[in-house]
Amino acid sequence: MLVADDHPLVLRALNELIAGQPDFEVVATVADGTSALARAREILPNLAVLDLSMPGIGGLELLNIIMMESLPIRVIFLTASIPDDEIVYAIEAGVYGILLKESAPEALLSCMRQVALGKKWLPPDLVDPALERQTSRPRRPGSESDLLTIREADVVRLVCEGLSNKSIGRKLNLSEGTVKIHLHNVYRKLEVNNRTTLAKVALGWRR
Repeated sequence: MLVADDHPLVLRALNELIAGQPDFEVVATVADGTSALARAREILPNLAVLDLSMPGIGGLELLNIIMMESLPIRVIFLTASIPDDEIVYAIEAGVYGILLKESAPEALLSCMRQVALGKKWLPPDLVDPALERQTSRPRRPGSESDLLTIREADVVRLVCEGLSNKSIGRKLNLSEGTVKIHLHNVYRKLEVNNRTTLAKVALGWRR
């Protein structure tokens, strides 16, 4: 398995935890998303335990690339926190497990073993409320904006303000790659193919 986290203490703790398990072998540990992607492509680990927020490429972008390239890697997110819309996106994108760093070490091992068997680890107490909040948020009847998640709507709003992907990422605490993922989904949902057309569509919602 591959482990990626930009906090040295977390990375060391994960290595020590997994090294003591006879049924797992850590074949790569990296501290940024770009290195994680390179090693994933090179060694094709069975599992990848990834942080969401890392330098270079974020966890969501990594998951997206892994799925687009059909790499045989099952992804587990181990993160300090995760917004509702990113939970929904990760599930739709094909994540196998989501776990908060506040969880007990035994929970991570159980998650890894379940995912290794091809099963999902999506804790109901984390996932169900997020899905409910995302599907029950206030909407304007008949608006195309109903198709978007809260985070996607935030990205669209900042696109309309003329911000670059990098600036949007800074505003929303996202990597530039994750912003691109959200924009790609927005383009697909609204059937547009550039920022100018997107801005025109979004400005029409305000009328």
